[in-house]
Amino acid sequence: MHASSLSRRSVLAGTAVAAAAVSLPMTQGRAQAAATPAKRGYRWRNAVQGGTGFITGVLFHPSVRGLAYLRTDIGGAYRWDDRTDRWIPLTDHLGWDDWNLLGVEAMAVDPAHPNRVYLALGTYAQSWAGNGAVLRSEDRGATWRRTDLTVKLGANEDGRGCGERLLVDPRDSDTLWLGTRHDGLLKSTDRGATWKAVSFPATPSATGQGVTLLVAVGRSVYAGWGDSDGTAGKPNLYRTSDGTTWQAVPGQPAGAAAKVPVRAAYDRHTRELYVTYADAPGPNGQSDGSVHKLRTTTGKWTEVTPVKPGGATTDGGTDSFGYGGVAVDARHPGTVVVSTNNRWSLIDTLYRTTDGGRTWTSLKDKAVLDVSETPYLKWGGDAPKFGWWIQAVGLDPFDSRHVVFGTGATLYGTRDLKRWAPQIRGVEEASIRQLISPPTGEAHLLSGSGDIGVMYHERLTASPSRGMASNPVFGTATGLSLAAAKPSYVVRAGWGDHGNGAFSNDGGRTWAPFEAQPDVARSAPGPIATNADGSVLLWSFGTANPGYRSADNGATWSEVASFPKGAAPVADPVDPARFYAFDTTTGTLFASTDSGETFTVRATGLNSGDSEFQLTAAPGRTGDLWLSLKGNGLYRSTDGGATFTKVPGCRASYTLGFGKAARGASYPAIYLVGSTETITAVYRSDDEAKTWTRINDDGHQWGWIGAAITGDPRVYGRVYIATNGRGVQYGEPV
Repeated sequence: MHASSLSRRSVLAGTAVAAAAVSLPMTQGRAQAAATPAKRGYRWRNAVQGGTGFITGVLFHPSVRGLAYLRTDIGGAYRWDDRTDRWIPLTDHLGWDDWNLLGVEAMAVDPAHPNRVYLALGTYAQSWAGNGAVLRSEDRGATWRRTDLTVKLGANEDGRGCGERLLVDPRDSDTLWLGTRHDGLLKSTDRGATWKAVSFPATPSATGQGVTLLVAVGRSVYAGWGDSDGTAGKPNLYRTSDGTTWQAVPGQPAGAAAKVPVRAAYDRHTRELYVTYADAPGPNGQSDGSVHKLRTTTGKWTEVTPVKPGGATTDGGTDSFGYGGVAVDARHPGTVVVSTNNRWSLIDTLYRTTDGGRTWTSLKDKAVLDVSETPYLKWGGDAPKFGWWIQAVGLDPFDSRHVVFGTGATLYGTRDLKRWAPQIRGVEEASIRQLISPPTGEAHLLSGSGDIGVMYHERLTASPSRGMASNPVFGTATGLSLAAAKPSYVVRAGWGDHGNGAFSNDGGRTWAPFEAQPDVARSAPGPIATNADGSVLLWSFGTANPGYRSADNGATWSEVASFPKGAAPVADPVDPARFYAFDTTTGTLFASTDSGETFTVRATGLNSGDSEFQLTAAPGRTGDLWLSLKGNGLYRSTDGGATFTKVPGCRASYTLGFGKAARGASYPAIYLVGSTETITAVYRSDDEAKTWTRINDDGHQWGWIGAAITGDPRVYGRVYIATNGRGVQYGEPV
């Protein structure tokens, strides 16, 4: 799969997971039982993958060497630690109820007060999402104060690479501006504590872009407007000189009048404002764009577009793209870097000028890419791509040859304008869907993600050396299963251009595609399961299609008419003849005792109507099933699903997994994302769910974490958690 086709799915994957989270209950009732805190604390870290998500903004502090901030569309914000060469996460404290705040719409720093930083948070502006919020810090993000807004923000919607939409007023550090998508311009005069709408001469439209950027130009503030709806002559750039009255900037270039101003940067030496434009906000859907500069002392506009879109490509296509990021050199007048965006045919690049835009050089042409630290960037091939979805560009104000730019999966950086490598340590933005911790073998973890398929983690502290699972390469993983009695055998499913299912006989190190697959697999690949000895596969394809079975390692497939459509198959970990499936629409547990050939009803009336319910089989036992019914609690069956009993002391259960038993215990440790009281958190039970211990803390919550959790069967106390935007988190007792 080409990087272009993979990254086109990034917005969809992020949206799908978070959208599913909307149905999660956001309020909690009276506690049934209180969990005890862990006697020993837990140390939490990321299982390193290295980036894997869309970097939507990067911001160097103009007056402090080595200080920078980074934002993502669904995975929070980070601060660069120059001493350790890594990014420090700043928003992991946001909890379950605040899942919508993990998307960062914009960020701002105060040039006069280096310790101050501000974040505008809100992932979706849809009716089902909560309102946005502004975080403000006086210690570079070590601690925060929060103000909830009455408007919605859209950090994972179209236009999320625009900006910044948040700005400290250049005349008064107590005054902040915030541009919104649907609610005009907001202003704070108390450093972000309170906000009020102010008069602005443009009216929001259905496109939902509103204010796309805010930039300080001397003592003035300029605002880009993205709701021109393609109307030529309609202003899309405004300014205020007094902080009260906004007016359209005179003489706006005709060629950019119907476009979206994506980003802007001011050269204080030449007093020129550079603005990038595109015919859509991006990161997708752009086919035309330009770059213009405004000499603010005279009002003269000049087009300085490096290469105009629309030319022919060598394969007979059209070189269509927009312009995205822009950064100026604080040390050298007239030195500017801009990025193309959505240039799939000839691949996106950075253009650099040292003469104010009269001539430009493509930095891609002589670039040497080193992705050895994050091998997945080869996308299953040999040659990594220079970039795509480039809307975040930064130029170090203290080092003119230190340039960084974000892509749909990483942040590339250079110190000599030639050699480029990911400058991404500490940033983990994967949306994790599946987790397996094998009982034997080299790797303690296999993970399945949105956008980047399956990874084999031979080490937790380094990006997997084999990169993404290949043969075939998947964009988003939809299923991952290990044969409990034959753990060297693993199967996976997902969205791919060259097959949608694969198997491994070496624990996930190498893969081979199924010899055949059902026709529906290409359009609706779903969860897959292998039975205990790896002799039978069951594959689900959504509520509109039947399930399919293979008894020859995917060479042939047969329809299983009695399998509940859309259910996720679960294999019994001991008996190869047994499978289970929970029909969420009717609240019915189905079981098979003939290796998946037929399914019959076992238990009914187990709540219904929510696709997020999860069924889990306890390792090393036949018929020991645990059913997470979200806000309706946790249920258990010890007779293969014939009867279920509600587990006391657990008022909500979203996902559950097992790990190595505690010393002296006969039952595996149970790990739970749920609640025993008023807070949704991560818990462990060492006594078969009789009592629970909370093992995460208020500083480590990561928003919505309801997709998957598993303990390590070889290391007591170690647990792996799937997050929607902060990768795989793993914790160990300290």
